[in-house]
Amino acid sequence: MAFALRNVIRSATTVPLKRKWLLKENLPIRHHSYDPDGKTTVQVLNKSVEGLMIDSYSQVGFRLNNGMYVLGPMAIFPRTVLSWNVRDETSINEDSLSLFCMLEPKIDLLVLGVGDMTSNTKLNRNVLSFMAKHRINVEVLTTEQACATFNFLNAENRYIAGALIPPVTLRPSDEDVIMSKKKHKRLYISGDDENF
Repeated sequence: MAFALRNVIRSATTVPLKRKWLLKENLPIRHHSYDPDGKTTVQVLNKSVEGLMIDSYSQVGFRLNNGMYVLGPMAIFPRTVLSWNVRDETSINEDSLSLFCMLEPKIDLLVLGVGDMTSNTKLNRNVLSFMAKHRINVEVLTTEQACATFNFLNAENRYIAGALIPPVTLRPSDEDVIMSKKKHKRLYISGDDENF
């Protein structure tokens, strides 16, 4: 056994450390993970992927156009979504927004959806000055308006980001009211038909 191990060690030490050619196809070895300027690059394999859009929201999270559900607050980008670790608008501070300042290239706009914007909504004023210092425009809206704004600007291929908190209360839309009335009318009529 020691003899066989010695032969393996000898054969391993005789292999050159640098190979100029791949043995299988005689192609040069290329290194794509590191460029000379020191920045890491990413190559997108599937460029036909459409951007993320927000289909709907609720009190517990968001549903995206790719069928994914995000529970709780989220940070959304044109092609990426992350869970955002904040409780409500009072916990939004420089640390929770530092992610948006580290992106390269810089985003054009940060759409900040703070849930239900009421008269007692308290957003720390230092947050806006912090983002202005990093030259990032911020639009503070309700979550409903922020979802629509993010979808619109993302459809225009703008480089934006959204930081969204689910609302505490939901306001029914006109479409919700109409669908509810149609449903109840159908139930009422079908109930009468069964009695006759």
